[in-house]
Amino acid sequence: MNAPSVPKEITIQFAALKKEAAIEPDQVHTGEIKKETQIIAIYGKGGIGKSFTLANLSYMMAQQGKKVLLIGCDPKSDTTSLLFGGKACPTIIETSSKKKLAGEEVKIGDVCFKRDGVYAMELGGPEVGRGCGGRGIIHGFETLEKLGFHDWGFDYVLLDFLGDVVCGGFGLPIARDMCQKVIVVASNDLQSLYVANNVCSAVEYFRKLGGNVGVAGMVINRDDGTGEATAFAEQVGIPVLSVIPANDDIRRKSASYEIIGRPDSQWGPLFEELASNVAGAPPVRPKPMAPDDLLGLFSASQVGRDVVLEPATIFDMVGKNEVIKPTLEVIYDKA
Repeated sequence: MNAPSVPKEITIQFAALKKEAAIEPDQVHTGEIKKETQIIAIYGKGGIGKSFTLANLSYMMAQQGKKVLLIGCDPKSDTTSLLFGGKACPTIIETSSKKKLAGEEVKIGDVCFKRDGVYAMELGGPEVGRGCGGRGIIHGFETLEKLGFHDWGFDYVLLDFLGDVVCGGFGLPIARDMCQKVIVVASNDLQSLYVANNVCSAVEYFRKLGGNVGVAGMVINRDDGTGEATAFAEQVGIPVLSVIPANDDIRRKSASYEIIGRPDSQWGPLFEELASNVAGAPPVRPKPMAPDDLLGLFSASQVGRDVVLEPATIFDMVGKNEVIKPTLEVIYDKA
């Protein structure tokens, strides 16, 4: 009995599979491993100088031949103002809303802009009283992912965040391992160090839950030489990446939207060193300070540490002495 004939299509398919199976696999890569994109989240108290630091840092990195993306994650949308000479950058949230109403899709050129090799964008936030700023951050990152964020191939992505990591949206990079490391910007004042300590606490909290983000270090801005920020960094176990002095020349140039992080600038070496330190600093687990220990960095006269808490009385509240009234609770005898 003759064997059934095999259809011609199956024979061709079989031959193609046999040919593909005969191809030798690529050799295992043994050369130099290319460094992946470093995604770095920068946190600090509002007004402490994060945007100033990041604009000059990103500019210096670009002049060193690095491909850098700066993303403003503050609802004020002022991260890129210094980079673009004071001009407002259209935000992703605002642009996304307008495009959605028009039935159009957001494109890269609608939200990403560049200057001298630095690419920059603003996530933005909802109008006052019309939504959660943290939720706006989440929406912004969802839009970035749709635009292909993970395939852009930058050497560095710098994220400018508010220090209020109590809000889930602003703590997103730490909570979801969206960055490899965190940098805090602070000064020699209690409030900025309180925020820096909160950031360290958030990092340590999520590390205990299995997270991988660490703190790479601190940038001390507007340093007046009193030393509290340096003492804080030593206590929590993080390095000081740069000390930017409280200098009138820096203040004036920053106020007039002038980039000072240029290789030929007076302040160029400072930002060259910062760029090198940011690139090489490994993420570490910080040791957050207890509130009383944080206060201990400052003199008692500065923070009111010698004030004694005096309990209030009922007389303070209602202007008369406490009157003990019989209870109205009904108590049943045991059966």
